[in-house]
Amino acid sequence: MPRLSYRRALTRALADELARDETVFLLGEDVQVGASLVTTGLAKRFGTERVRDTPLSEQAFTSFATGAALAGLRPVIEFQIPSLLFLVFEQIVNHAHKFPLMTGGQCSVPVTYLVPGSGSRTGWAGQHSDHPYSLFAHVGVVTVVPATPADAYGLLVTAIRHDDPVVVFAPAGAMDVRDDVADLEPVPLGRGRVHRFGDDVTVVAIGHLVHDALAVAEELAGQVSVEVFDPRTLYPFDIDGLTESVARTGRLVVLDDGNRSCGIAAEIIASVVERIRLLAPPRRVTRPDGAVLPFAPALDRAVQPSREQLATAIHLTMKDSS
Repeated sequence: MPRLSYRRALTRALADELARDETVFLLGEDVQVGASLVTTGLAKRFGTERVRDTPLSEQAFTSFATGAALAGLRPVIEFQIPSLLFLVFEQIVNHAHKFPLMTGGQCSVPVTYLVPGSGSRTGWAGQHSDHPYSLFAHVGVVTVVPATPADAYGLLVTAIRHDDPVVVFAPAGAMDVRDDVADLEPVPLGRGRVHRFGDDVTVVAIGHLVHDALAVAEELAGQVSVEVFDPRTLYPFDIDGLTESVARTGRLVVLDDGNRSCGIAAEIIASVVERIRLLAPPRRVTRPDGAVLPFAPALDRAVQPSREQLATAIHLTMKDSS
């Protein structure tokens, strides 16, 4: 069984879709030299017409991609850092996302926005370490956050084939994860995954935090039976799958590398408590309100949700229901 890294899974997904469909092309800053190490070798294989370096103007090439999609192509844009999405929020949300709705479905805008290395990377500080996936889920843009190499491949392939805009957040904390992968297949949007079954509490973990949740679940195995649920897609969200999990365990903790106020963790909790009577109040482990990650490594780590915080939240949830 081949062992594959998350980063190489993204590369393979791009290569497979470029080979499968001639309307797919890749653009972004320094994609030909593979600055992110995700697009390495693609320009040599597919040519610089289909793997196109762009000027340093995110608004310009994001709008260009919208026009190309309207003309029948399937652009994939690579953004080197997540904060660049703030610059093109207008182009993605107000243009690409709304054109099909405002024309009554007469057009489609199949653009994929890929952010390899989203979230915190040591020493990248405040303007390079955001995880703004809740913003795109809020406005209804398809938003995916894969946790494993197989899901990174499968969700990126599905995103490229999807007829609406899709934002793919590939967390920095997952990029070097390696896993044994038997088959690589498209992964459906809106379908979560239970990584570990348990009886006492459901932990919803997003992106790279799935691996932290699994580690904590293993550490607590003799005390608490923890189920780990990975939504994979934040919009559309697999609320039925999560409801099924929480209905069995009766307790809920959400682990989210986003800011606390108006974050996806709050939406997940609200959606569950509208449907199920819990045995204990739900808890969320997130970045603080309005968090901006500092440059200093120790302060950077202090702002991020940790395994220790998750273990504490699980224990408190169990205590509240005893």
